[in-house]
Amino acid sequence: GYEIVFNNPNIWAGYANTLFYVIVGTVLRTLMTMLGAYVMMQKDFMPRRVLMFLFVFTMYFSGGLIPDYLVVTRLHLLNTRWAIIIPSLISTWNMIILKTAFSQIPPSLSESAKLDGAGDLTILFRIILPAAKASVAVIIMYYAVGEWNSWFSAAIYLPGRRDLYPLQLFLREILISNSASGNAAEAAGGSGSGADAIEALIEDVVRYCTICVATIPILCIYPFVQKYFVKGVMMGSIKE
Repeated sequence: GYEIVFNNPNIWAGYANTLFYVIVGTVLRTLMTMLGAYVMMQKDFMPRRVLMFLFVFTMYFSGGLIPDYLVVTRLHLLNTRWAIIIPSLISTWNMIILKTAFSQIPPSLSESAKLDGAGDLTILFRIILPAAKASVAVIIMYYAVGEWNSWFSAAIYLPGRRDLYPLQLFLREILISNSASGNAAEAAGGSGSGADAIEALIEDVVRYCTICVATIPILCIYPFVQKYFVKGVMMGSIKE
């Protein structure tokens, strides 16, 4: 089963594309989320309540798929890698979690850094982030896992670029093609033939091996950040 899966040249191209989307997308999403959370935690920033309302509004009401597609098309992002990354650059929910975690850090740390002449970026990256690294690790994992499992955006925004397809979209094609061929063989020859039984067994093996190929890499990363999960989520979910 693994031999059949890995002999498909699309698998390796899908792995390369997925690694690009996961690495670049996670870095950009985490960076933008941290910047947004840092701005929203500033109590002396007057428009923050209005901006937060607008952010939260998008969680409950969205334009839908057709307006999103039109925006991507008119920005000339269609059939490019950035069509997968830019439209979903910030998750409002993740930004709220990170904002709450940042807000629990004593303000005296930031104030003392400002007295020493530190700017906002210095305070964010040298004061805030080290104190909230557990929550940041959780956000990174959320983004990475979401990007690794994503296939719908590629199916919509990359209609003419199979060379940019992520791994999950190729694996989906393998699963669908095996299911279709299995149904056709069963309809044509029935279930009594030994050859049909062997073919059905091979299709099941390929299907299970495909699922393992898609899940094992992310399972290998999870143990390294598991210790941050409970601490990070609790830190970002409780507000004093």
